[in-house]
Amino acid sequence: MGRRTNRQTDMRARIAAAAARLMAEDGIDDFALAKRKAARQLGAPETESLPANDEIEAELRAYRALYQADEHAQRIDELRHIALDAMLALERFTPYLTGAVLTGIAGPYAEIELQLFPESAKEIELFLLDQGVAYSTQEGRRFAGDQARAVSVLSLDWEGTALKLSVFDKRDERLALKTSQAGRVADRAGIAEVTALLADDAAPA
Repeated sequence: MGRRTNRQTDMRARIAAAAARLMAEDGIDDFALAKRKAARQLGAPETESLPANDEIEAELRAYRALYQADEHAQRIDELRHIALDAMLALERFTPYLTGAVLTGIAGPYAEIELQLFPESAKEIELFLLDQGVAYSTQEGRRFAGDQARAVSVLSLDWEGTALKLSVFDKRDERLALKTSQAGRVADRAGIAEVTALLADDAAPA
């Protein structure tokens, strides 16, 4: 039993490292896709020994710090500046930056994820229409505790970068929101926090 456990632990670590390389080198931003592809490459069953997202994220940070430090830092800075520009344009809808651009693990082609908390969801669509911004919409789900909340997700292009807007009820702003029921609470940052983050990034080491 001990040997099997050791083998599973070793395979879990190998899958995490391989998934991190796929995300760093191939621009994959989906953890689930990266871990499944890594498991296939290593000949491991996709239902066993799969690492958690946190494990892959740790390997991804280590990989980029070692092999992509300068180029990755520059791209994250670019994406955060674009995010702040979008947040300022959408300021009336109480925007928060979340996802990989905020945490600093975004790939070169990552989308920027914003959470919006307007008085009315229709206000955002009217604003985009008034600005001549084309967008598509679909329904998504977010979770507060074990309670699911339906949200409208608007996808559009902003300064040549994919931007995803998750539109919540104004009352949900106070809640700790997750992307899945079993997932961790998503970090988020408002305009002031993103501005401060960019200032810190620009400060001399």
